[in-house]
Amino acid sequence: MGVERVSMDRLLEQPSGRGLVAIPLALIIVITVVDIHSPADVHLGPFLVIAPALTASLAGPWLTAGIGVLAVAAQVFIAVLHGGLATSNHIAQITALTVLSALVVFVCYVRERRDRQLSRARSVAETAQRVLLRPPPRRIGPLRVAWLYLAAEDETQIGGDLFAIARAAHPGTRVIIGDVRGKGMAAIGEASVVLGAFREGAHRYATLPELTAALEESFCRNLEDVADTKHDPGEHFITALVLDILDQDPQAQMINCGHPPPLLVHDHQVTALYSRCPAPPLGMSELPPSSRRADPFPFETGDILLLYTDGVIEARSPTGEFYPLAERVASFSATSPDALLRHIHDDLLAHVGEQPTDDAALLVIERTTSHHLHRPHLE
Repeated sequence: MGVERVSMDRLLEQPSGRGLVAIPLALIIVITVVDIHSPADVHLGPFLVIAPALTASLAGPWLTAGIGVLAVAAQVFIAVLHGGLATSNHIAQITALTVLSALVVFVCYVRERRDRQLSRARSVAETAQRVLLRPPPRRIGPLRVAWLYLAAEDETQIGGDLFAIARAAHPGTRVIIGDVRGKGMAAIGEASVVLGAFREGAHRYATLPELTAALEESFCRNLEDVADTKHDPGEHFITALVLDILDQDPQAQMINCGHPPPLLVHDHQVTALYSRCPAPPLGMSELPPSSRRADPFPFETGDILLLYTDGVIEARSPTGEFYPLAERVASFSATSPDALLRHIHDDLLAHVGEQPTDDAALLVIERTTSHHLHRPHLE
């Protein structure tokens, strides 16, 4: 690792901006001039501490230290013109200003170091999520797809929301969306197990119950390796919704493992698809494939299917009201997955009033008449 050289030009290029640096400099000049021309019994020098304190909110520790040195030098200059450096009052003022400036620089250094750590953590989190949640293709088979992932307000927390789309061995598409209990790297580990098993099994297993059973078996087998049971000894499970959408069949199938029901938009009517045979969340049951039953539902050309995690419907307004997703979707006039997703995104943020406090994921799938099979691509 090379040694990084810090120059004054680089200090001026820090996030504070060159224009803002002039503010504490101007304060030092103004306070010094006014103090010099004030009566001897009026002491404005202590106000010089405002300059390094203000710089700390605008720039890094190096520039803050430079402004602090200038402030102390200005105080010394004032002392020389007002009775000399030997007076106890001036010595006390210079000492106090020096100590306070040093404390401000230290606090600024600690803050900048923490910001760098948070920035690195955020970068790692975003990279891990992007690798894990490989964006699905916009077109796959006869389906058009749009997706959205809203990160929680705390940027150091990696959420456990997951989704994936894969082609099956038969002419069809399989979809999963889920939500891991908990947050952090452990949640990412648990999500990666399920996503890996899904991508491997989507084209291997002939039926949806067999695929879901494989997800359950893989999650339970690898749980001890990825779950943080030391810091989180509670239950570990994943709510999931697994779908099988055939290319030429107007009926699709789903198995709901404790996940919020999908919404079907047909002729501008929104219907929540509740499972008649719900299954427990992944990790809480070891039912054989024969005990799992898929629920069929109509999914015709022009229909739109909306899948989401509980971070959407549990988003609260400032008055504590949950986001009414089905009602809002019914009020939108969007005719494409992308347009519908934009409406939901803008409306959700307006409902919450700020960034959601929990991660939220949405998948919008539309069945079309045309048949495309594109490889997934990152955007």
